[in-house]
Amino acid sequence: MFFKTLWNMRFLGLAILLFSQLVGWAQLGSVKGVVLDKSTNEPVPFANILLENSEKGAVSGMEGAFQIQGINPGVYNILCSSVGYKTAVLSEQRVGSVKELQVSIYLEPSVEQLDQVEIVASPFREEASSPNSLRSIGAAEIFRSPGGNRDISRVIQNLPGVASGLSFRNDVIVRGGAPNENRFFVDGVEVPTINHFSTQGSSGGPVGLINVNFIRSVDFYSSAFPVSYGNALSSVIDIKQNIANKEAFSGTFMLGSSDVGLTFDGPTGKNSSLIFSVRRSYLQLLFKALALPFLPTYNDFQVKQEFRVDKQNVVKIIALGAIDQFALNQSVNDDVEDPETFARNQYILGNLPVNEQWNYTAGVLWDRFLDNGSQRVVISRNHLNNSAIKYRDNIEQDENLILDYQSEEIENKLRYERRKKVGLWEWLYGAGYQWVQYKNSTEQNAIINGAPQLVSYNTNSNFGRYALFTGLSGKPFGPRLTLSFSLRTDFSDYSDETSNPLEQLSPRAAIAYDLTEKLSVNASYGLYYQLPPYPLMGFKNQNDVLVNKENGIKYIGSQHFSGGISYQARTYTKISVESFYKDYRNYPFLVNRGISLANVPADFGVLGNEEANANSRGEAYGIELIVQQKLSKRWYGILSYTWVRSFFAGQGKELIPSAWDNQHILNVTAGLRLPRDWELGFRLRYLGGAPFTPYDRESSLRKENWDVSQQGILDYSMLNSQRLPRAYGLDIRIDKTYYFKKWSLNAYLDIQNVTNAQVVAQPFLDVQRDAEGRAVEDPNNPNRYLGRNIENTSGTLLPSIGVMVEF
Repeated sequence: MFFKTLWNMRFLGLAILLFSQLVGWAQLGSVKGVVLDKSTNEPVPFANILLENSEKGAVSGMEGAFQIQGINPGVYNILCSSVGYKTAVLSEQRVGSVKELQVSIYLEPSVEQLDQVEIVASPFREEASSPNSLRSIGAAEIFRSPGGNRDISRVIQNLPGVASGLSFRNDVIVRGGAPNENRFFVDGVEVPTINHFSTQGSSGGPVGLINVNFIRSVDFYSSAFPVSYGNALSSVIDIKQNIANKEAFSGTFMLGSSDVGLTFDGPTGKNSSLIFSVRRSYLQLLFKALALPFLPTYNDFQVKQEFRVDKQNVVKIIALGAIDQFALNQSVNDDVEDPETFARNQYILGNLPVNEQWNYTAGVLWDRFLDNGSQRVVISRNHLNNSAIKYRDNIEQDENLILDYQSEEIENKLRYERRKKVGLWEWLYGAGYQWVQYKNSTEQNAIINGAPQLVSYNTNSNFGRYALFTGLSGKPFGPRLTLSFSLRTDFSDYSDETSNPLEQLSPRAAIAYDLTEKLSVNASYGLYYQLPPYPLMGFKNQNDVLVNKENGIKYIGSQHFSGGISYQARTYTKISVESFYKDYRNYPFLVNRGISLANVPADFGVLGNEEANANSRGEAYGIELIVQQKLSKRWYGILSYTWVRSFFAGQGKELIPSAWDNQHILNVTAGLRLPRDWELGFRLRYLGGAPFTPYDRESSLRKENWDVSQQGILDYSMLNSQRLPRAYGLDIRIDKTYYFKKWSLNAYLDIQNVTNAQVVAQPFLDVQRDAEGRAVEDPNNPNRYLGRNIENTSGTLLPSIGVMVEF
């Protein structure tokens, strides 16, 4: 059915392409922008701007403004240089025929004055406070990534140190750390939820929430995090949004493999502009065509309003949110004849809850540029509402209720940052405050310590969170040596264990030295802290006590050491090798399971809704290699390989491999831009097998347990003692763009898992059933059911056609 649908869709794609050939003609585009001093936001006059591999260029005027017209549409690197400044590169900027490309180029003052203007620069992002472990991705790289489905989380998985889950989830697993150890920021506003159907207390989900049409660039920090961003242990992802069209309104219509969306942007006044988008999924139709037992539906919106008050003041309002609904496809087995597929579908239907989720983040940023620096004020609010309900055999009767869960997370935040020049140093300092409200109503029949137990409680908890930070970075001893020192503390009035700011002092230092113009070495150290997930902080026992607060849970600490060497072979080619070591302390230890929270695999639902203490520890270490070719003339690519080990333990036990101990991660992504605006790309992924814990069959199949849990109970005495097979996949993408007088069309064919490789996960443990679907009793033990294993494999060749129309 699915492939029949795709076969019919091909006529739509062919019709669009043929129509394009008949009515299209060559159109020209333009670039308009301003060149500004990065330190003062003052305009830079007489700067040279050049579109690489073209004869087009311009010189900025007295107000820093410039315009380049008559450009053949395509992707260009924009170079900008001026005497007394470092040359800046805006890599892979897409010039279209419909709307003028708007850019702001910030030039950083050079330590040494130049005698002449040189248009020679590196497109690879560098930052004094993060000389290593920083990778930058442009919007063009995100959009064209094969198999990425325009999802920032999936594109990040191409970078070194990043593993992915084995299913269709897009969890970001960085350097052996759990998915809940990452933090996401959009234009400086923290966005806790960037995925649809996310796991509360963690992250991930099947589809990203952020619209790629909004993204200008993404900075990915796997260590050496910016000191103004806290509450992260494994990575910080800083997403910068596009500048809206200041001249006229324009729009984009997007039809992808899982959703349809519409984006508008344009001026809303003399000094203001707006970008707005809405999306609606038809993922449920795809899942139904694939005969999957669950049907997800999502809607999302995103908005950015910018006010340029004057040269010194800019105010931005951003907001994004989603509504997600998750239904069971109870007719999935109507036409299924294969007994293995029938059993697997039946098992999933019997265990998945019906889930509904909505969330939003809204924030206001005020940037003020001063004579010797800048200041920023950020006010934001985010709200997550998550509910789930499950009945035994999906019969909605009170006596069959297994789970009734309702929870809310609300954060109101204020952050102040001040940057100023002090001689050859840049000084950053600031503070942050959050008011947190967490609500939870849980009624669940669960297996605890090998026996059925009803978990029932209500939580309504409020507390404050505070942060202070400062840092210095610069080149005080010449242009070759870069130094950075910073200090941060986070504390909270949640409990006595979290209220002392001296307990969470976070010193950080980084150094980089240019051995030659092309070769450099770097190293960094940092101690980072993160609060445990709110479901764990708000969990109550049967005596209506916040038991984890009484157990002394506290901030989780992670100490990072990293160092490496990088070689820029050519202007657009860079090779880097980096090693890392992470030491974890005070990690939550789940009392009833006897395992670290870090050993709970990524899944849908809730992470941390159980009793814990702070007695777990862990470590992760490894080495990364990345060879990156930025687009120069026709081709681009990234090859990244990571060898990583991850270990956790608790209650004084020895360290054992964690759920994220994949050992080997290989990603190869490459593409070629062809004549007539065709583009071809591919992505190859390889992931070492992750550890898993076998089932305790004896305990699982006891009637009193199975009738409550309806699934296997893991044998934690054999924690992560077995491994899954390695997994790999190959994705291919073909793009073609047509430019017309008042609109343009991009059509693509994206084929995921070209080789139809099968991903093997831990088998399901189920009971044997009779012809009427009832569990079969063990003839040798009337207190047990007979069990059986159900194969748990996934992976199918998945072609999809998409179109994007700009008008």
